[in-house]
Amino acid sequence: MTEKRRRYSADFKFRIALEAAKGQKTLNELASEHGVHPNQISTWKNQLMDGGPGLFGQNGAHEQREQEALQTELFEQIGRLKMELEWVKKSCPQQLTPSERSLSRITR
Repeated sequence: MTEKRRRYSADFKFRIALEAAKGQKTLNELASEHGVHPNQISTWKNQLMDGGPGLFGQNGAHEQREQEALQTELFEQIGRLKMELEWVKKSCPQQLTPSERSLSRITR
């Protein structure tokens, strides 16, 4: 039978990675103390050195999703505004200047 994967909190990962970074104990000692594979501790240590404790949390992923949602909303708004502009250009061609008329013919 296979075991379910264990999930570790960001705080736990940070504390173990910090202990590994301090170098007071070997990876094997830390692994046996906390019941984690030494390779996993090494991975967490490398992530700590690269990005810090915020890397383990889900705040970064949450902020990224919010940013993508905002970007999508803005692109949709740009599309709607372009459609409205084209409608106005087509419905009111006499109010356009000659250069705008030639430009609107090109963009069609």
